[in-house]
Amino acid sequence: MKTIGLVGGISWVSTMDYYKLINEGINKKLGGLNFAQCLLYSINFADVQARTWENSYELLLDACKKLESAGAEGLVLCANTAHLFADQLQKDIPLPLIDIVSETAKLIKEDGLTRVGLLGTKFTMEMDFYRKKLQDFGLEAVIPAEQTVRDYIQHTLVTELGKGLVLPETRHNYLIFAKDLIERGAEGIILGCTEIPLVLSQADFSVPVFDSTKIHADAIVEFVLS
Repeated sequence: MKTIGLVGGISWVSTMDYYKLINEGINKKLGGLNFAQCLLYSINFADVQARTWENSYELLLDACKKLESAGAEGLVLCANTAHLFADQLQKDIPLPLIDIVSETAKLIKEDGLTRVGLLGTKFTMEMDFYRKKLQDFGLEAVIPAEQTVRDYIQHTLVTELGKGLVLPETRHNYLIFAKDLIERGAEGIILGCTEIPLVLSQADFSVPVFDSTKIHADAIVEFVLS
């Protein structure tokens, strides 16, 4: 079994989901009392917010280096938005990095879809790092058209879901946003922030829903056991 290094804390709520899903996945494969060999470096999310995501590369690089020094054989960024720096980190750290966007895109391609709705942080939706990587797999991403909607999603991710707070009104609004993407031609929906599965799931939709956290965790399990 390989030792996996997790860069978490972005947020701590979704990091708990990663820890749970990875250990459950290992146990499902191996049985008994087998669980993951993993190292966790939990970043103080307030430091990211103070710097802004665009200026947080050194924080992530430092976390990855510490995990490498501690014996990690592979790396995971436990947040979609952190993959803004995935390609650069892969160049600067000589360990394999399991990319959440690539793993999600592979599964979407397997399902035969070409146009998908993307819900995530403002950065994930508006910057090109996520949509460009989807394009590399032949996929078109549809995001909420209105700035006010994207700002609302960002606000609620930071002030509510990132703290583990789930409000019925917020869930209701997220459902409206996702259904609007479907009306605009999305054949499926990417839950492109590790906190969004707190409010949306496959049970809410008739089109395929791609929970990036779960997809990422499954890929991590495969790596650990490879």
